[in-house]
Amino acid sequence: MPREAEPSANEKAFLLKALQDEQIRLDGREFDQYRPLELTFGDEYGVANVSLGKTKILAKASAEVTVPFADRPLDGIFTIATELSPMTAPHFEVNRPTETEVLLSRLLEKTVRRSGALDTESLCLVAGQKCWSVRVDVHVLSHDGNLTDAACFAVVAALRHFRKPDTSMENGVLTVYTPAEREPVPLGWLHSPFCVTWSFFGDEGETALLDADWMEEQVRVASVTISLNRHGEICQIAKLGGVPVEAVALLQCTSVALTKVKEFSTFLDGKLAEDAKRRDKGGFMAELRAENDRVVG
Repeated sequence: MPREAEPSANEKAFLLKALQDEQIRLDGREFDQYRPLELTFGDEYGVANVSLGKTKILAKASAEVTVPFADRPLDGIFTIATELSPMTAPHFEVNRPTETEVLLSRLLEKTVRRSGALDTESLCLVAGQKCWSVRVDVHVLSHDGNLTDAACFAVVAALRHFRKPDTSMENGVLTVYTPAEREPVPLGWLHSPFCVTWSFFGDEGETALLDADWMEEQVRVASVTISLNRHGEICQIAKLGGVPVEAVALLQCTSVALTKVKEFSTFLDGKLAEDAKRRDKGGFMAELRAENDRVVG
């Protein structure tokens, strides 16, 4: 199995000296500043392309009718699948999940699915017989650090942008309508959780940075991922090994994280409004007429 490339000893020493002695980051950002965040939606509903600096994530939501789990007959199914391919970095291999991929998958699972962001009861079509199975595929296109925050933002954006086919039930017969017959409907969405990851540096983790890039991740001594929504409701706090972090420092990080999550939420709301306006030129009937014109032509 190929090993992950590591920075040289000189690069590590230079980075640590800049952070601890000069109080500067190599890219000139403040310690609590994110890299530029960009979001674009695809032509299809549920496709979100997110860039956080040079880290790029593509998330695609889809839905199909299936049978609910026997122990949850009134709930639909919601899953998140992550993929880190050799295109992302040479040490990633197909069908051989690395520790990075496993941790990313678990953090997304806890943040989005277990926090109840998506109303799975609204996905039920026929109790115990038919339901919607919603799936989000997360593809990491470029890895330059902080995959967790970028992937979480992409998953939330894709789910909020997604539209599933409308359905009806008459005389025990379920009908699923095409977009040409009925306008697709959005998912039942309860709240928008986002991840904010802090990295700690120094012998005792006294220096904290937000949104570490790949180089900074190689020399950090600990990290903490805080998942919460704009109302300050914490979904999870994950600290996976490393040096201990003081409780006061963690509270300060949580306070800053709430500010960043509010900014994320406002940014996403604006992008969704822009996309809705772009798609609604002339209204839904205009889309149907254009579709009919293409079929006739």
